[in-house]
Amino acid sequence: MPRPLSELPKAHLHLHFTGSMRHSTLVELAREHGSHLPDALEEDWPPQLRATDERGWFRFQRLYDIARSVLQRESDVYRLLREAAEDEAAEGSRWLEIQIDPSGYASKFGGLTSAMELMLDATRRAADHAGIGIAVVVAANRTRHPLDAKTLARLATHYMDQGVVGFGLSNDERRGRARDFDGAFRLAKRAGLLAVPHGGELLGAASVAECVDVLDADRVGHGVRAAESPRLMERLAARQITCEVCPTSNVGLGVAERAEDVPLRRLFEAGVPIALGADDPLLFGARLLPQYELARQVYGFSDPELAELARQSVRASAAPDDVRKKLLQEIDDWLASAD
Repeated sequence: MPRPLSELPKAHLHLHFTGSMRHSTLVELAREHGSHLPDALEEDWPPQLRATDERGWFRFQRLYDIARSVLQRESDVYRLLREAAEDEAAEGSRWLEIQIDPSGYASKFGGLTSAMELMLDATRRAADHAGIGIAVVVAANRTRHPLDAKTLARLATHYMDQGVVGFGLSNDERRGRARDFDGAFRLAKRAGLLAVPHGGELLGAASVAECVDVLDADRVGHGVRAAESPRLMERLAARQITCEVCPTSNVGLGVAERAEDVPLRRLFEAGVPIALGADDPLLFGARLLPQYELARQVYGFSDPELAELARQSVRASAAPDDVRKKLLQEIDDWLASAD
């Protein structure tokens, strides 16, 4: 029998707040609040998505906005994070960095600062409940004005002592160049936050290069299109810039036709550090563990290689040194266990 992947300690570095919600919770909260869910979020879940054109991305975003709308009470926020932490622990994830854009909830929870503090408190309670480490990445929306991103960067730096470890940039790359947000990332990096923008998902290798060259990215969300440029992969490997690869999401959004087409193996063999991620399980129907199962079953990763994927996720995280050391030892113990 192969070693159980649920027992492989790992870090999860690419998970969005709203998209981490359990599907059953979405349905239950919608009924409690009298909200109508489209078939794609209920009977026909997970939805059939393809976001490589404008219409497809609009549909994806519409479903995301509907999911966000069911979180109407503070107790809903606490529930989402508590359940997400439980799911992480069950899959062997011992450290989670969850991406949050508090501006999407500011109108519901008393403003930007109040929404941020609510989410941070819910994160702390969820971590204690599930017995794992959880930190927060504040993510700006590249479809909004760069000044909004600067506001979020300042907010993120203000809460560094309360669990914020990084600053990100999400949403459709085609609607906001990375270079437009360099001011926000300079603020964040100057304060000591990790720079973790999305890139190389719906646009090609140049999108990844821009994140690295202009935003001084420590990690790149997705980054799979870097495989289109051997020279860029060499740079990522030399600088040990991690790509947060989310295979199920890549297929769900049409970035790759099939799981087999996601260049996970190519990136790994080029020496590019990788942290597998689930992105938005609520929309794509799979959490973190299935990404490791794909690595084993589809990409042919051996157990030593799977252990190295887990190590790379831990090394790329913002976990404290003692937590990293403990997790790396536990990964070695998993690999040393009998087949």
